Amino acid sequence: MDSLLPGIALLVIALAMVASSTDRRSKTLDRRLQRLERKVDLLLAHAGIEEPQDARMAEIDELLAQGKKIQAIKVHRELTGSGLAEAKEAVERRMR
Repeated sequence: MDSLLPGIALLVIALAMVASSTDRRSKTLDRRLQRLERKVDLLLAHAGIEEPQDARMAEIDELLAQGKKIQAIKVHRELTGSGLAEAKEAVERRMR
């Protein structure tokens, strides 16, 4: 039993390192994606082109008009596949 402890400890450390590395890569990719989205938004604005809206975005606007923010966030998540925080931010931007 005592001979297994160093192996288990090594395995736990290796898993922690892999998880940390994956998290860092994910954050880096998220930041790069956000920068690219900002650049595309600037290019669209400069060219005077509006981003095409999905028809369900009108449903989100209607839910917001009715004061149903949580339902609007749920619809946004279904539509875009975004996470909770991202959907909440997007819906709050639409409220302005």
